[in-house]
Amino acid sequence: MKILELMEKRTKAIESARAFLKGREAVNNTEILSDEDTATYNRMESEINALSAAIEREGRLSSIEEDIKKPTSVPITGHPSPNQPPQPQTAADLVGEPRPRATNEYKADFGKAIRGKQPVYNVLSTSPDEDGGYLVPTEFEKQIVAKLQEYNVVRKVAKVVTTESTTTIPVAATHVSAKWVAENAVITEGSMTFEQKKLEAFKLGVLIKVSSELFQDSAFNLESYIANDFAKAFGAAEEEAFCVGTGVGQPTGIFTANGGEIGVTAGTTISTDNLIDLVYSLKSPYRRNAVFLMKDSTVAVVRKLKDSNGAYLWQPALQASDPDRLLGYPLYTSPHVPAIEAAALPIAFGDFSNYWVADRLGRTVQRLIELYAGNGQIGFVATQRVDGKVILAEGIKLLKMGGSSGG
Repeated sequence: MKILELMEKRTKAIESARAFLKGREAVNNTEILSDEDTATYNRMESEINALSAAIEREGRLSSIEEDIKKPTSVPITGHPSPNQPPQPQTAADLVGEPRPRATNEYKADFGKAIRGKQPVYNVLSTSPDEDGGYLVPTEFEKQIVAKLQEYNVVRKVAKVVTTESTTTIPVAATHVSAKWVAENAVITEGSMTFEQKKLEAFKLGVLIKVSSELFQDSAFNLESYIANDFAKAFGAAEEEAFCVGTGVGQPTGIFTANGGEIGVTAGTTISTDNLIDLVYSLKSPYRRNAVFLMKDSTVAVVRKLKDSNGAYLWQPALQASDPDRLLGYPLYTSPHVPAIEAAALPIAFGDFSNYWVADRLGRTVQRLIELYAGNGQIGFVATQRVDGKVILAEGIKLLKMGGSSGG
């Protein structure tokens, strides 16, 4: 029984006992009780005492339960002293908790550490790698990703996912089909088959050297400078692999034998009919979000093509931020797409969300102080792990040039 209910019952019992005394006093015209009335009152008082004891027991039990519910430890809310690194956390401390990143103090300390003004504490290295790299603050990482968008056109049109481990993607290889069945006839059995695409994590690294004099200029935005250089290097290397990567130690490119499907085979030159055939070699559902991807030198050829009415196939963008259009579809360019030559694959057309870019969590930045000290320089090594692969080949069609690539 709850304490409140017990207290209400005791109150009623007290009121009943008092009413009994007043009633007997009015009847007998005296405060002295008979033996029978005394026995009755004693029973009422015993009930009141029993209820009081029950209330006390319930109170002690509730107190014990509250103590049990209290946390066994107090969270650390203070910040580490600038002169004393915090105690490292154990794996058990981090179970179920988000990885602490990108607090204001974290970002400020990262900037100081990257300039060499203070050592990198564990608070700056929540996940150090074996070579001493450190996870960068979230703001720094976002800055790099934003720059990658500028230097890597494939990332703009592909499906980009973030993974924590190797990812296996099931792909339906065949589908069942329905057939007309005569009365009392047996329905033909169908079957579905699946294949798998695996996204790995290939390591991409870049090393830059910065003069010591540069660090002495406190007004210089060092983080922005380094992020910009890392972004250019990562973007160029990634896009080349996304276009023509072999899949061995690097992503698999779109313009390779394991990339998109051959939709059209042209002659030694590209014609208007070749482009129209390429568009309609792609299934209608994919054409809704389809774009062209080719090299600038190929664009120079395509821009001169006309339809049967003498109108150019090329349509310039209406706004500066929009891509130009070819046959009504957006067109993007990359310097890493193969050029027009015999047996080459110079043009891709399709829904590029069927090309998956998998970013493995955590880019690392390592500061090299002594290695280049003799030259008055400080080195920085940045690494990331990424993979890219066409998941559904029929969603991206390639134009292949005729002729032989051999001599």
